[in-house]
Amino acid sequence: MKLQVRNRAQFGWCLYDWANSAFATVILAAVLPVYFASLVPAEGATLFWSTQPIPATALWGYIVSLSMTLVAITAPGLGNLADRRGWRRRLLIIFCLLGSLATCGLFFAGPGRYLLAAALFILGNIGFAAGNIFYNAYLPDLASGAEADQLSARGFALGYIGGGLMLLVVFLMIQQHALLGLPDIAMATRLGFLLTGAWWLGFSLPVFAWLKDVPVALSTQQALRTPRDYLRTLADLRSYRDLSRFLIAFLLYNDGIQTIIAVSAIFARQELGLGTGTILGCFLMIQFVAMPGALLFSRLAGRSNTKRAVMVSLVLFTMITIYASVMKSAVEFWILGFAVAIVLGGSQALSRSLFSSMVPKQRSAEFFSFYAISSKFASIFGPLVFALLIDLSGSNRIAILALALFFVVGVILLIGVDVEKGRLQADNQ
Repeated sequence: MKLQVRNRAQFGWCLYDWANSAFATVILAAVLPVYFASLVPAEGATLFWSTQPIPATALWGYIVSLSMTLVAITAPGLGNLADRRGWRRRLLIIFCLLGSLATCGLFFAGPGRYLLAAALFILGNIGFAAGNIFYNAYLPDLASGAEADQLSARGFALGYIGGGLMLLVVFLMIQQHALLGLPDIAMATRLGFLLTGAWWLGFSLPVFAWLKDVPVALSTQQALRTPRDYLRTLADLRSYRDLSRFLIAFLLYNDGIQTIIAVSAIFARQELGLGTGTILGCFLMIQFVAMPGALLFSRLAGRSNTKRAVMVSLVLFTMITIYASVMKSAVEFWILGFAVAIVLGGSQALSRSLFSSMVPKQRSAEFFSFYAISSKFASIFGPLVFALLIDLSGSNRIAILALALFFVVGVILLIGVDVEKGRLQADNQ
């Protein structure tokens, strides 16, 4: 790949993080959870499978779990299809369109229409999560070794800036809705959803021009057609011992990370009684502090090693989770947010590059689909455990504290991963 074309492709790859991080901040993390809670009746939502009303926090956890289940079920076939048919770029475009248009559609989720909001969120989250399968799969083709660590960190850093700017726009719209001629906060919020979807799609257009399809490897031309093919692919993955062990560890600790991201805003609103302005202000701080945090952990990985840097972030996440279960004030929420911001970007960026370094290049999309299963199946259980514990105990704090177990077990498993051996095995394929 010529240097100019390669540099443009790398910038395009990072730009997609800038584009879709608007969904992560506005829809998944900060604004929609709080707005969704306002749509659900105070006594809870009455749904056909429950004999009693479901609190807004529990219902949000169930919705996040359902969307991740749908992605996890389809991820192996989608990733394999991208490798075997050469459709990586095409599928990225399709899921970007699905996610961004569903996000725009949230504009129509007015008062009391929490079921419409739930359905559109599920579609948007599918587009976001499935699109990342093919986005992540480009990493080993664009960089390797220490350069992959740096590129992955730059992608996350640019994503934090892009997501933070979009969140800032929505925050100002909500806080200054009267100056903008908007009748109320709800209308400003819904208009913010529309702009978020447009941001995602608009900034993705140059990405689709600069990222090219990767040629189909001769060994992967046969399509994945039957359950036996799925089992064979899974068996192949198990033959990569260190890669498989890392995936299991990642499934657990990423579960905790994604659940914290998904439920923290609604937890702050329902448990701490914080206002929309306070919550959004804290999330803005997280976005802009997370960028230097990602770069900081990238440097730590360069001076030490990637695996050790990830383990440091997980120990810190364990302490953060314990602290979250006992905090009571807005000041403590801001302290928690700052701590999360420091370790969030580093843990995610380095996990992605660590996995990338142990993946055979000719099967990158297929194996990144299993990476997506790890992250998306992980995202099923964390919110589900959170929701069930609220339903059973009535306590949001017990539900938050339980997330510490995901980090502890993840660290224990990660200790046994021999990264150099995993990289050598990938290079020999």
